[in-house]
Amino acid sequence: MKISTLSLSVLAGLVLTAAPALAQDAAMVEVAESEQYGQYLTDSEGRALYLFTADTQGQDGTEPQVSCTGECLDAWPPYYTQGQPQAGNMADASLLGTVDHEGQMMVTYNGWPLYYFVRDEGAGDTNGQHVESFGGEWYLVSPEGERVEE
Repeated sequence: MKISTLSLSVLAGLVLTAAPALAQDAAMVEVAESEQYGQYLTDSEGRALYLFTADTQGQDGTEPQVSCTGECLDAWPPYYTQGQPQAGNMADASLLGTVDHEGQMMVTYNGWPLYYFVRDEGAGDTNGQHVESFGGEWYLVSPEGERVEE
């Protein structure tokens, strides 16, 4: 079978353009560490991720339930993904999942929906740890998928 140089160039171009798009679409969950809280989950940019105790943890075949709505979502934006979330540095891929939230895929870890906190300005900020608001408490998430205790 003869394959033209043009066909190979087109095929190579498709592979090269598709690969970065897939990587950019999938949310990455990694693990960071602080002196105060120990290890906790972050996104690929080092921004802390939180769980909400008013949510229902998905486990034993049950779907996670998101309780944060309205103004709560303004303060605690969900961590969404366009593809299957990926486990990065020290995160456990078997604990990753998603739940449908308002027509988007929200990342879950050990069945807990994951959120950001708007008062965290960048990597290493953990201002949302053990905050009580919107009918529950907010905690950093450990690599084991449990809330980080102080």
